[in-house]
Order: sequence, then structure tokens, then C-alpha cells
Amino acid sequence: MNPLTESQIRRSFVNCSRGEAAGATLPAGFHDVLWDDLDFLGWRDAKAPLRGYVVLWREDRPVGIALRAADTTMSARTSAMCLLCESTQSGAEVSLFTARRAGEAGRNGNTVGQYVCADLACSRRVRSDIPPWLRDRDPGEVVPARVAELRRRLDTFVGHVLRP
Repeated sequence: MNPLTESQIRRSFVNCSRGEAAGATLPAGFHDVLWDDLDFLGWRDAKAPLRGYVVLWREDRPVGIALRAADTTMSARTSAMCLLCESTQSGAEVSLFTARRAGEAGRNGNTVGQYVCADLACSRRVRSDIPPWLRDRDPGEVVPARVAELRRRLDTFVGHVLRP
């Protein structure tokens, strides 16, 4: 992922007001982010735990999506799958995130939702948490394929947010 500045991140949000974007708390350690290891920058707001943010490069420009996590969690005794990175975790580690749609649709209250890793660390998981059924394959092939699928699924989700 191409590096981003704080200003680029705040200007990238497509589904919230400028004031909401200005009030977003950037991730801890923002200045130490290893951009080459990311497909998108995702984080939860330390000052508002139900808020999350995703910023990615789409068509050569950064696009930011403000998210809201469900205020209840699934049971830790159940398994759940993140629909972006397709990692299976305990239910408590996957959350339903909703995003207001961009433009008039969002102002009318329309949202889209997706079950995603609660910590929004999907970029790390596709590189490190290889599912058991893929462990016998060459990591040099598995990881790029998982990264490509993550990017495709995230692009689809963002497309739903941007759709008029």
C-alpha cells in the first residue's frame, strides 16, 4: 500500500462529514506503520470503541470508509468468519461493521454491513494465518492469492458504500 499522510487520510473519507473525519483518532503508532505490509489501513478509534475506519487506495486515490461496530458481540464459544480475509476466529473476534452509504443514500440513512475481524487487521491475517487446508501448499503462491482475494472483497464492499 502506498503511504498516506494524516491529511490524506482525513480528506479520503467518503461517508462522513468533514467534522467527523477531523475528529477521528488515528491509529496508535501511525508514524511507524509498515505500509508495504498493508492492503488497507484499518483501525478502531481508541476514543470511540464502536467506531472503525478503513482507508485503501482505489483508482489511484485514497478512499476512506467510516464504520460502526455492532454494540453487542457474538459468543466467544462460537466460530465466525471474517468476510474480508476469510479467517475463522471466535465469535468475539469478529464484528458486524456497518457503513453509511456515500452521498444522498447515506444522508437518507442507508447503510451496508459486513462481518469483519474486530481489530480490522485482515492485512496481517492473510499473510500470517494460513488455514490448515492451505498449509501444504507453497506459501509463495498461497499468500499472494489470499492478498488478491482480500483486495477484491474489500473493493466490492467499498463499491457498495459508493454506489449511488
